This record gives sequence, C-alpha cells and structure tokens, in this order.
Amino acid sequence: MSLFGHTRSGQEPRAARSPLLWITLIASIAGLLVLAFAWLAGWIGRDRATAQTFTDSIEATGAAHPGFRRAHSKGVCVSGSFQGTPEGAALSSARVFQQPQVPVMGRLSIGGGDPHGADANARVRSMALQLISDDGQEWRTAMNSFPFFAVPTTEAFLEQTRAGIPDPATGKPDPAKMAAVQAKYPSARAFGQWAKTAPWSNSWANTDYNGINSFRFIAADGSERFVRWSMRPQAPFVEMTPEQRAQAGLDYLADEFQQRLAQGPVRWDMWVTLAEAGDPVDDPSQVWPEQRRQIKVGTLSLTSMQAQADGACRDVNYDPLILPRGIKGSNDPILAARSAVYSQSFNRREREIASGKAADATGKEGAR
Repeated sequence: MSLFGHTRSGQEPRAARSPLLWITLIASIAGLLVLAFAWLAGWIGRDRATAQTFTDSIEATGAAHPGFRRAHSKGVCVSGSFQGTPEGAALSSARVFQQPQVPVMGRLSIGGGDPHGADANARVRSMALQLISDDGQEWRTAMNSFPFFAVPTTEAFLEQTRAGIPDPATGKPDPAKMAAVQAKYPSARAFGQWAKTAPWSNSWANTDYNGINSFRFIAADGSERFVRWSMRPQAPFVEMTPEQRAQAGLDYLADEFQQRLAQGPVRWDMWVTLAEAGDPVDDPSQVWPEQRRQIKVGTLSLTSMQAQADGACRDVNYDPLILPRGIKGSNDPILAARSAVYSQSFNRREREIASGKAADATGKEGAR
C-alpha cells in the first residue's frame, strides 16, 4: 500500500471503499470520549465518588450558604512567616526549608458548614497555609485537629457524608445510618470515641494541627521518605470545660486569638513523622506506631489576623496537592479526593460571588 491509499493492483483498500466505516469509527470514539468526560464530571454514575457527588452530598448536610466554603465555612485569615531547620533541608530539597524566612498567608477555621456558628461549639479546628518561597515555588497545606481520618477510602468517605444528610421527615440525620457506617468501619468508631473523649483546647493557638495524609519528602540526592506532618503549638495546652463553651461568645476563638496576637507572635513547631517499611502510607485512618522517628523541620510564626470577608485568604483554595519541588503526594485516595472536592467547592463559591448570590447574615454580598 502506498502513502496515498492505493494498492499496487490499482484497487482501493477496503476502508477506502467503505467511508461509512470511518464515519462509524470516528463517531464511536467521539461518543466514548463524551461518556468518559461525563463519567469523570459526575453527570452519569451518580453513586460514584466524584468531586461533584461529594460536594453535592456535603451541601445536602446543612443549610445553603452561597459564597462560603462548603466545609470549614467559618474562619479568619492569618499571616506570618515560616523558618525551616537544617534537618528539614536535609529531608527535602524544597526551598521553604532553606530560605531564612518564607512569607505565610493562611486561615484558621472551625469544622462545619455554618459560617455563623458558635466557635466554641465546633469539635474540629483547622489550619490552612500557603507558603511561597523566593524561587516561586508554592506549598499549600490544610490540617485538622483530629489525629486520624475517620474512614479509609473515598467510597467510605462518601458513605459517611451521606449518612449525615438530614431526613426530611425529622430534619435530622438518621442515627441508624451513622451507626451503620461505624459498624462497617472500625476507624469511624475510633474517630467517634476521639470526638467524645479528647479534651477541648481553649484556643486556636494551643491546638495541634495534623496533616493526616502521607506525603513524600525528596532530598537533594533524590532519596525519598514518606512523612506525615503536624503543627505543634508552643503555647501550653489549656482545656476548655463544657461550662466555658456554653458561656463563650459567638466568635470566641477569633476574639481570643486577636488578644494573643496583641501580645506578640503565636508559634507552632512543624514536625514530620518518618514512615518505616509496612506502615500504611495510603490509609489516613490508620495511625503509625508511636515509636516512629520524628523530626522538627521548621517553625511557623503568625503575627496578624484579618476577617475572612475581605482578607487575603478569602479567594485561596488550600488544595493539599499544590506542592513545591521536593515534596510529592502519596497514593492516598483521600488526599486525591480532598484536592478534587476543594476545587469543586472553590469553583461553585466563586460563581456564586460573581453572580451576586453570596451574602452574609446581614445580606452583604461577597462575604466569605
């Protein structure tokens, strides 16, 4: 056959004699691409754990608050700096561990989807950070006060989220559905026990924040280690009693943190735990053994706070997979799900802002 589609005998090849075959083939390929796109976007297979179904389920667990984050909706913007240690620089070639001081822009928040909820009643507290080093590399991380994730897979995560959707007949989640999730997943039972028994800190400033997921630190020589990181406060832990929580003001954590900042920087030390062979690096519901080696890789200093409605953190998506050279993600499916859902939530609230649908409790548009 020549390059122009003719045989030496002068006869046309079979495909050339059947243009309908080419049309059918092209149409089939196009159809498969459309189906694949729809599947990934969540337009079909609605029970799949896609970013769209996740976000839809999160939204269904409570009242709508257009323009706000779908989870951890209430928070404040913070800023400061990060100073790496030589030990951190030895583990990872990321510039953030070598630069004398890296600017930080972040967010402190509480769990839940109500941007007007009472600070002191939120069981989960969170810290999100954006670090941009002088070589233009960016690192974003989102950490929580719980020590491990409640479930091991994206399917289980979606199942747990849906169990929290209120029953239309009662206006509250069906206890039987949540009980079924806890019966199915031992880590969910353990998480429930942590939520019931772990002491409450009385400040954002003396709370531990855990990365939960595993990441890879890549050294200058190319060697890699799986790690999990945590921010450990320099401020001493003080427990908050149920009576104190009941009497605290609506914005207790923000008010208390502002008072601390007036006295000087609030600091946390960043520690990484190194995995060893056999540790479950792709399952955030499993805690690594306590005897694993831990290394201090830096210190975070926060020096200022702004309201999130007009603060610098307002329009930042703290996607945990935005990482600098020297740090890579693991194959943890929850990590990938977080990244996808954060993006979906961010896009939805930005559209709500752009269309003028977002408002705070007073009706002010654009508040987040």
